[in-house]
Amino acid sequence: MTRAMGAAMRRIQAGNALSAFGLGFTVPYLYVYVAQVRHLGASTAGAVLAVFALAALVVLPLTGRVIDRRGPLPVLVTGAVLASMGALAMGLSWSVTTAVLSAALLGAGTAVMQPALATMIVWCSTPSTRTRAFATQFFLANLGLGVGGLIGGQIVDESRPDTFTLLFSVEAAMFLVLAAIAATVRLPRPTAVPRAVKDGGNAEGGGVRTMLGHRAMVQLCVLGFVVFFACYGQFESGLAAYGTEAAGIDPSTLGIALAANTAVIVVAQFVVLRLVERRRRSRVIAAVGLIWTFAWLVAGFAGLGHGSRTMATAAFIATYALFGLGEAMLSPTVAPLVADLAPASMVGQYNSAFALVKQLALAVGPAVGGPMGATLHGPYIVTFVLFSLGITVLALRLGRRLTPVQDQPSLLSASRLVARHRPETAESAPTPAHTPAPASVG
Repeated sequence: MTRAMGAAMRRIQAGNALSAFGLGFTVPYLYVYVAQVRHLGASTAGAVLAVFALAALVVLPLTGRVIDRRGPLPVLVTGAVLASMGALAMGLSWSVTTAVLSAALLGAGTAVMQPALATMIVWCSTPSTRTRAFATQFFLANLGLGVGGLIGGQIVDESRPDTFTLLFSVEAAMFLVLAAIAATVRLPRPTAVPRAVKDGGNAEGGGVRTMLGHRAMVQLCVLGFVVFFACYGQFESGLAAYGTEAAGIDPSTLGIALAANTAVIVVAQFVVLRLVERRRRSRVIAAVGLIWTFAWLVAGFAGLGHGSRTMATAAFIATYALFGLGEAMLSPTVAPLVADLAPASMVGQYNSAFALVKQLALAVGPAVGGPMGATLHGPYIVTFVLFSLGITVLALRLGRRLTPVQDQPSLLSASRLVARHRPETAESAPTPAHTPAPASVG
């Protein structure tokens, strides 16, 4: 990585951390704020959360093409400004209409920022440094969310609406800080990873048809849906309902469990990174499926094991911690793999498509898992054990579609190191112009 790319990456990561810090101030309290503080009721709070998700589903199909045509920087700045307006408006909302419109602005803005940030990271990294760059982004985002939530919890007071207005004002300010930092970034030209044309059709084509013809990307999207459905889509819905109903844990334990999840990610991220960055991505993802299978079995013990309440509580917290370990393994594998599969002219569209898959999973996950976790305790655990095993199967199948460098980017840096230090001989001399060069691996 050149010095200019390194400076740009540091600014992007700093802006990402600060925006996550702002989100952490409000995300845990949005439902309580709308339903209880503004006295708009549970149904309005549910509608606000639904609009937040639906806004993302509306804007993401359009975002990728704009990124590829105009670049990620103007899209990121626009998204950050929209999110800032939505956050500030939410903090001042007194009616159903203003709360819903604010949620639409906030949801659309934050959704647009995701693929724009990912594309900027791709442009400011190389295939060999991309793994660490995305791991750092995930680490800083979780750290920012955790610290923001911790500080926000000390400020918030349900009897004083002005404390919530302060939280949303801080969030709005952090989005503007992100926009200001991003505006100072000088983006280099993107670096592409070698790819096999046979699996992706026209590498420089565009549009949904090209993406759907790229079998590896389609398989990765299916895998991504299962990953987000079986984990993130259950955190605050199905798993929470299961824990309180089946395991009988105290609702306050949910906060401790989420804190354990974040703590594992923050502590383990770079330890895990050193273990996985020189291994095949498909096998790392497959291992995550096995870890999450064990996590769901531990959750099953918490709710169905008929042990003491203390043991059930400990098992439930351990479940969230195991999910955190899997998340730390996914962050340096899945997101950079999306970038490495994308043709240079379609990085924004690939990132937006994967973000859309994530949003769909996060919308469907609570709708399916919530009722099951609350009432069908045994089937709920069995269902998500099977989904976790499905992650392992899908990951191994995806590995057969990837080129060696896509599956293990460290091969690229290793081959360059060998080429740099290997003495030139007659056999390794430049190939004459009339002689076909050997095919590139990957």
